[in-house]
Amino acid sequence: MKNEIGLAFPNIDPVAFSLGPLSVKWYGLAYLVSLLLAIFYIKKLSKTTSLWQKNPNIKSETVDDLGFYAFLGVFFGGRLGYVLFYNLSYFIENPLKIFMVWDGGMSIHGGILFSALILLVFSRVKKIYYRHIFDLAAAALPIGLLIGRIANFVNGELYGNVTNVAWAVRFPAGGGVPRHPSQLYEAALEGLFTLIILSILVWKFKSFKRPGLTAGVFGILYSVSRIFVEFFRVPDQQIGYYFEFITQGMILSIPMLLLGIYFVVTSNAARIKAESFK
Repeated sequence: MKNEIGLAFPNIDPVAFSLGPLSVKWYGLAYLVSLLLAIFYIKKLSKTTSLWQKNPNIKSETVDDLGFYAFLGVFFGGRLGYVLFYNLSYFIENPLKIFMVWDGGMSIHGGILFSALILLVFSRVKKIYYRHIFDLAAAALPIGLLIGRIANFVNGELYGNVTNVAWAVRFPAGGGVPRHPSQLYEAALEGLFTLIILSILVWKFKSFKRPGLTAGVFGILYSVSRIFVEFFRVPDQQIGYYFEFITQGMILSIPMLLLGIYFVVTSNAARIKAESFK
């Protein structure tokens, strides 16, 4: 009787479509769609001169390059972050497993970190103020978080703790007991809610005129949302809890939260540097 509580997990095939021997999964498709939508949105933002204090003169091909390198950072950084932050001892013993990304194991914190490092180098090569690049990337990133978390739900992975709330879902990999659909909580908070707030900041309050403000607010919203959802999400089995309630996701979110606050606090002063940047 206990297993009848909550909603049955929808019978969704993890494979979106197949072309002969090639199978395209929803998760991989989510990466592609997120990248295309993000590039389209960034092009729109970069061309709208009224949003900027000083036109950064970011060309269309520059945005294409930005999207490509950011994707590389998210993908490879996400995998490397998972290896370093979540299961280092296992991958030291099984180094070839590092390259088996189809078996799962990606870290958003690692993806954001390495993407930021790549974009920092990218901004120097293109001679664009790095905070402008960070702001553009941060404004579009929630699109990927929204789609990616929905893909996590479709895959029936990264589910939440056991609960008896009316909207609980019985995930097949979760023992068939009712659990929090924490992937959808993250899609709503890290993705949709953050996208709405940042869109209001950018389009209504012209936050790009304070370099780093948009990126800083993203860092704050993502970190707070992630820490909140971690209370409902099952922690990684190989790590579990620290002090009975703190998770690795919470710990990794704290530096991002502090950095986000720093970017917000210094965004007004950064306007002067943006004016003189060459």
